[in-house]
Amino acid sequence: MNRILKLWRFLTSPEMILYLIFGVLTTVINIVVFEVCYNSLGWQWQAANALAWILAVAFAFLTNKLWVFRSKSFQANVFWRELLSFLAARLLSLGVDYACMWLFIDMLAWNGLLSKTVDNVIVVVINYVLSKLVIFRKK
Repeated sequence: MNRILKLWRFLTSPEMILYLIFGVLTTVINIVVFEVCYNSLGWQWQAANALAWILAVAFAFLTNKLWVFRSKSFQANVFWRELLSFLAARLLSLGVDYACMWLFIDMLAWNGLLSKTVDNVIVVVINYVLSKLVIFRKK
Protein backbone atom coordinates (compact mmCIF):
# COMPACT_ATOMS: atom_id res chain seq x y z
CA MET A 1 0.00 0.00 0.00
CA ASN A 2 2.88 2.36 0.81
CA ARG A 3 4.36 1.87 -2.68
CA ILE A 4 1.04 2.62 -4.31
CA LEU A 5 0.71 5.79 -2.26
CA LYS A 6 4.26 6.87 -3.21
CA LEU A 7 3.54 6.18 -6.87
CA TRP A 8 0.29 8.16 -6.65
CA ARG A 9 2.08 11.11 -5.03
CA PHE A 10 4.73 11.01 -7.74
CA LEU A 11 2.19 10.84 -10.59
CA THR A 12 0.11 13.67 -9.13
CA SER A 13 2.99 15.94 -8.13
CA PRO A 14 2.99 19.42 -9.69
CA GLU A 15 6.19 18.57 -11.57
CA MET A 16 4.70 15.44 -13.14
CA ILE A 17 1.41 17.15 -14.00
CA LEU A 18 3.28 20.00 -15.71
CA TYR A 19 5.56 17.52 -17.48
CA LEU A 20 2.53 15.66 -18.77
CA ILE A 21 0.77 18.85 -19.90
CA PHE A 22 3.82 20.20 -21.71
CA GLY A 23 4.72 16.71 -22.90
CA VAL A 24 1.31 16.41 -24.52
CA LEU A 25 1.73 19.84 -26.14
CA THR A 26 5.23 18.90 -27.34
CA THR A 27 3.85 15.65 -28.73
CA VAL A 28 1.03 17.52 -30.49
CA ILE A 29 3.58 19.84 -32.10
CA ASN A 30 5.70 16.86 -33.12
CA ILE A 31 2.79 14.88 -34.58
CA VAL A 32 1.05 17.82 -36.31
CA VAL A 33 4.24 19.07 -37.98
CA PHE A 34 5.09 15.50 -39.03
CA GLU A 35 1.61 14.87 -40.40
CA VAL A 36 1.46 18.15 -42.34
CA CYS A 37 4.89 17.63 -43.87
CA TYR A 38 4.52 13.88 -44.50
CA ASN A 39 0.91 13.54 -45.63
CA SER A 40 -0.10 17.02 -46.78
CA LEU A 41 3.16 18.19 -48.35
CA GLY A 42 4.39 14.76 -49.43
CA TRP A 43 7.81 14.99 -47.76
CA GLN A 44 9.82 11.85 -47.06
CA TRP A 45 9.14 10.67 -43.49
CA GLN A 46 12.78 11.31 -42.54
CA ALA A 47 12.62 15.02 -43.47
CA ALA A 48 9.17 15.49 -41.93
CA ASN A 49 10.43 13.85 -38.74
CA ALA A 50 13.51 16.10 -38.61
CA LEU A 51 11.50 19.35 -38.80
CA ALA A 52 8.96 18.03 -36.30
CA TRP A 53 11.80 17.13 -33.93
CA ILE A 54 13.50 20.54 -34.17
CA LEU A 55 10.30 22.46 -33.40
CA ALA A 56 9.24 20.09 -30.62
CA VAL A 57 12.68 20.18 -28.95
CA ALA A 58 12.78 23.98 -28.96
CA PHE A 59 9.34 24.12 -27.31
CA ALA A 60 10.21 21.34 -24.85
CA PHE A 61 13.45 22.96 -23.72
CA LEU A 62 11.80 26.25 -22.84
CA THR A 63 8.81 24.72 -21.09
CA ASN A 64 10.89 22.12 -19.21
CA LYS A 65 13.44 24.71 -18.11
CA LEU A 66 11.00 27.38 -16.97
CA TRP A 67 7.91 25.58 -15.72
CA VAL A 68 8.44 21.85 -15.24
CA PHE A 69 11.83 21.73 -13.53
CA ARG A 70 11.83 25.44 -12.57
CA SER A 71 15.38 26.19 -13.60
CA LYS A 72 15.21 29.99 -13.68
CA SER A 73 18.92 30.70 -14.05
CA PHE A 74 20.04 32.28 -17.28
CA GLN A 75 23.67 32.62 -16.22
CA ALA A 76 25.72 31.61 -19.24
CA ASN A 77 27.35 28.57 -17.63
CA VAL A 78 24.04 27.19 -16.30
CA PHE A 79 22.06 27.94 -19.46
CA TRP A 80 24.62 26.40 -21.81
CA ARG A 81 25.08 23.32 -19.62
CA GLU A 82 21.32 22.76 -19.57
CA LEU A 83 20.87 23.47 -23.27
CA LEU A 84 23.74 21.25 -24.39
CA SER A 85 22.69 18.46 -22.00
CA PHE A 86 19.11 18.77 -23.21
CA LEU A 87 20.16 18.60 -26.86
CA ALA A 88 22.46 15.63 -26.21
CA ALA A 89 19.65 13.76 -24.45
CA ARG A 90 17.21 14.66 -27.21
CA LEU A 91 19.69 13.47 -29.84
CA LEU A 92 19.79 10.14 -28.02
CA SER A 93 16.00 9.95 -28.01
CA LEU A 94 16.02 11.09 -31.67
CA GLY A 95 17.98 7.93 -32.43
CA VAL A 96 15.26 5.92 -30.71
CA ASP A 97 12.67 8.00 -32.61
CA TYR A 98 14.20 7.21 -36.01
CA ALA A 99 14.67 3.54 -35.13
CA CYS A 100 11.01 3.27 -34.12
CA MET A 101 9.83 5.13 -37.23
CA TRP A 102 11.98 2.91 -39.46
CA LEU A 103 10.63 -0.20 -37.75
CA PHE A 104 7.00 0.91 -37.80
CA ILE A 105 6.84 2.50 -41.28
CA ASP A 106 9.47 0.74 -43.35
CA MET A 107 9.48 -2.72 -41.77
CA LEU A 108 5.94 -3.15 -40.40
CA ALA A 109 4.16 -0.89 -42.93
CA TRP A 110 2.16 0.98 -40.28
CA ASN A 111 0.67 4.32 -41.28
CA GLY A 112 2.54 7.50 -40.36
CA LEU A 113 0.15 8.76 -37.68
CA LEU A 114 0.03 5.47 -35.76
CA SER A 115 3.81 5.12 -36.04
CA LYS A 116 4.46 8.64 -34.77
CA THR A 117 2.00 8.26 -31.89
CA VAL A 118 3.43 4.97 -30.58
CA ASP A 119 6.95 6.29 -31.11
CA ASN A 120 6.19 9.41 -29.06
CA VAL A 121 5.04 7.40 -26.04
CA ILE A 122 8.40 5.61 -25.97
CA VAL A 123 10.37 8.83 -26.49
CA VAL A 124 8.48 10.80 -23.80
CA VAL A 125 9.41 8.24 -21.14
CA ILE A 126 13.09 8.35 -22.14
CA ASN A 127 13.06 12.15 -22.22
CA TYR A 128 11.51 12.47 -18.75
CA VAL A 129 14.08 10.19 -17.16
CA LEU A 130 16.98 12.03 -18.81
CA SER A 131 15.55 15.47 -17.95
CA LYS A 132 14.83 14.59 -14.34
CA LEU A 133 18.00 12.70 -13.54
CA VAL A 134 20.60 14.44 -15.73
CA ILE A 135 19.66 17.79 -17.26
CA PHE A 136 17.59 19.72 -14.71
CA ARG A 137 18.66 17.80 -11.61
CA LYS A 138 18.54 19.60 -8.31
CA LYS A 139 21.97 20.12 -6.80
